[in-house]
Amino acid sequence: MSHLQYFDYEGFGQRVRKDTHYSQAVRIGNKLEISGQGGWDRITEQIPSDLGKQIDQAFANVEHTLRQAGGKGWEQVYKVRAFCVDMPIEEEMAGHVIRNLRQYCPNHQPLLTAVGVPALAFPAMRIEIEVEAHLGF
Repeated sequence: MSHLQYFDYEGFGQRVRKDTHYSQAVRIGNKLEISGQGGWDRITEQIPSDLGKQIDQAFANVEHTLRQAGGKGWEQVYKVRAFCVDMPIEEEMAGHVIRNLRQYCPNHQPLLTAVGVPALAFPAMRIEIEVEAHLGF
């Protein structure tokens, strides 16, 4: 497995690697894939109760994870999977997701799949985002 490089960011990422034996990102050649990122603070692990703040933090966590793994962030993302509690996506949630996509991907429109789920890993979570990014040739 020497062709796979795994990455974990300080705080939450390193703790879950140690406690639950999984990584936050993997590089496979010129591609990055990341584990689902929720709206948690990466150091305190607190999740905001405000939906907009939670979604903003989840997008920021994706950006941070990609950069920690050697990517350039959202500009290289081509595929997004959003796991959402309370599907169908309510108008408020959709608005926050679209706002963040426009902010983080101003020059391209990545693929998006939204999947409704009854619950996520932590009770306060309403969204979890995983992405795939292409690092170029």
